[in-house]
Amino acid sequence: MKKLLFSLLLISVALLAHGQKESIASLLEEKLPNAQIKRLQAKDHFAEAYEIMIPQQIDHNDPKAGIFMQRLFLYHTNRKAPMVYVTEGYAARDRTYELARMMKANQLTVEYRFFGQSVPDSIQWAYLTNDQAIEDLHHIRKLFKKIYRKKWLATGISKGGTTTLIYKSKYPKDVRVAVPYVAPLAIGQEDERTNVHIKNTGSVSCREKLFAFQRMALERKAELIPMIEGLAKANKETYSLDFESVLEYAVLEFTFSFWQWGGKCEEVPGKEATAEAIFNYLNKVVSYNFYSDATYDYYKPAFYQFMTELGYYGFVTEHLEDLLTKKHYSNRRFAPLNADLAYEPYLKNVVDYLDKKGKCILFIYGANDPWTACGYQPKADSKMMRMDLEGGSHFTRIGSFSKEEQGKIRLQLEKWMKTQVKLP
Repeated sequence: MKKLLFSLLLISVALLAHGQKESIASLLEEKLPNAQIKRLQAKDHFAEAYEIMIPQQIDHNDPKAGIFMQRLFLYHTNRKAPMVYVTEGYAARDRTYELARMMKANQLTVEYRFFGQSVPDSIQWAYLTNDQAIEDLHHIRKLFKKIYRKKWLATGISKGGTTTLIYKSKYPKDVRVAVPYVAPLAIGQEDERTNVHIKNTGSVSCREKLFAFQRMALERKAELIPMIEGLAKANKETYSLDFESVLEYAVLEFTFSFWQWGGKCEEVPGKEATAEAIFNYLNKVVSYNFYSDATYDYYKPAFYQFMTELGYYGFVTEHLEDLLTKKHYSNRRFAPLNADLAYEPYLKNVVDYLDKKGKCILFIYGANDPWTACGYQPKADSKMMRMDLEGGSHFTRIGSFSKEEQGKIRLQLEKWMKTQVKLP
């Protein structure tokens, strides 16, 4: 009799588990009747995973403007678990964020409008605004609130982190906590704070070595330009920029990218370096294909936003002016041609919100990353927390910190989320 009861119990548990799996799929179909839902292979701690395309308004102020299909990734573990709401700044990828692992949470990742597969038949740049993107997020939040009713946490990295902050400022009640990673709040198409950062980060000897490397690359243009052209042909890449401009932009970008991605001073080629060594190292830090037509097309929507609302950075050129062919180089070059690039300081409203009403926000920054110069610094008595990783880059995550610092982060998240958090 005991064996029979035990067998029945196992069957009941199996049926219950099966029912839960079926129920989330059924719920998605019920609550998202116009969506395209594709089941994926679940990984990590998730029980189920889905790629979802939902209809989204091109213009949230005018339904007559039509719709586009926006891509989401849903990773389901338990409807009673928290939801980590990932606000991507670019195309979305099938990946698990560390906060979802730390809280054994569900995760919903939203691809940014007009990136990846979330593109209308024809892009009208006037609809690529922060306000429209935030309405996308708010609409999706309302749809999934019907399924996931527990605590929500919003997070994003870089431009996605800036999106997290904008979203929190516009709809503070949508999520309990916000965790933006390496998120800049730039002021201007060329925020001078990044240049100040580049001129003061690292040791004097390291900065001198970086500047000397830039000069050396420009002085050896005649050797490097054919090598770039040869690489482009080998990779079957097309370039609208001439290859001299590709080299000069790469050289100007070098110091920003070096500190952004955690470059090591001891690896920088010195004055005895061969042309091949200079070519390879510059490609490693910056990547010449960043200036290819394919990359230009991918980042074009982002540069439109950088130049019109989000702000960006310029270049440190004083030590190179005698070697450059143009008087001024600007990242405006990578925004859409013939688009109105009038700049409106949109992020001032976000800073104002953070100053006056910001709470339950954890900022993660890497100290060497030039974007950290444009980061937000909470006041000591605010209900927010900022963690800077000494020597950290744009790759800085919670798992990058020491165990002691991770412990502080864990305790703060548990206090705000009122749920258990485990270190990554």
